[in-house]
Amino acid sequence: MRYVELLRLPGAAAFFAAASIGRVGIASSGLAVVLAVRYGTGSYATAGLVAGCFAAAEAVAGPQTARLIDRHGQTRVLPALLLAHATAVAFLVAPGGPRWMAGLLLGATVPQLGALSGARWVALLEPPDRAVAFALESQANAVAFLVGPVMVSAVAAAGRPVLCPVLAGGLIVAGGLWLAAQRKTAPAGMRGGPGRSALLSRAFLAMAGVNAALGVFFGAVPVAVTAFTAERHIEYAAAALFAVSSGAGLLGGWLYGRWPRGRLATAAVALCAGSVPLVLAGGPLLLAAGLVLTGAVIPVILVLGNVLVVRIVDRAALTQAYTWLNTAAATGSAAAVSAAGWAIDRGGSHDGLLIAAGATVVVALIVGFGG
Repeated sequence: MRYVELLRLPGAAAFFAAASIGRVGIASSGLAVVLAVRYGTGSYATAGLVAGCFAAAEAVAGPQTARLIDRHGQTRVLPALLLAHATAVAFLVAPGGPRWMAGLLLGATVPQLGALSGARWVALLEPPDRAVAFALESQANAVAFLVGPVMVSAVAAAGRPVLCPVLAGGLIVAGGLWLAAQRKTAPAGMRGGPGRSALLSRAFLAMAGVNAALGVFFGAVPVAVTAFTAERHIEYAAAALFAVSSGAGLLGGWLYGRWPRGRLATAAVALCAGSVPLVLAGGPLLLAAGLVLTGAVIPVILVLGNVLVVRIVDRAALTQAYTWLNTAAATGSAAAVSAAGWAIDRGGSHDGLLIAAGATVVVALIVGFGG
């Protein structure tokens, strides 16, 4: 099935568009919090604290919210969650009050719209066509993380940083409400079932490990690339390198969606091999080659992993499963940012790139021995 055919299915284009709008807001929320709090307090330390509270609350509360959605259904849980999120945005931008608490509330009420969209594809499609849908989802995520940060950065640069969380939250609420209104494609809530026990299975824990390692890669690369260009006094090249990596990811996901073939183990080995130029990079061209190779393979791994999760986990816990994978990736990314910064301070950008390359080796090992 092709992308166009996928979106022509009854209700598919509507729920995909709704989730995509909300994902742009989700992708920009963390940066929006930093920009608004920094403007309001004049302190980067306070902004970092509030952003940390936001990320921690999202990681802890996300799977619990997903459990409620699996149990009671998307259309029943989403409206209340979105109302709470809008309230948290208002609390954050209001003058006075404990901003760290606003960060906690904001993170705890972020709806995992990507997981909800994925669950709808699973309910709508037969197994052979799900890989194409997940490839489409990976491209929507990539676009969201390209557009979202640029959008709120532009708002802040225009002198309105306090509006950044309002814009991000508005997109989340608008997309979420539109998604909740699509009742015909929403999976029914399921009580009980064998799904929760599958979340502790060896196969699912291996996939969580893969996502955590990919999170380490995503967290270490931006820090290391920024340091790499600064060491060589070519700071202007950082944006181009990031664009090359993101472009390769979009192309890799699109091509795989057109020809969904291959095995997870093969993709993991390809990712590991593609990281070799990162370790050997002495100049921007070799670094760019490594970013292209790894960027093109990662969407394939994510698609194959999502397809595998459908086989492992019962539908009664599918939203929880995807949310736990997102949490694992976010945790790995947060840890990698700190670790890469420490490593770069001690040994330069090469040590930061070693962390990113090491994460690809871990992916290969987990797939080889843990899946």
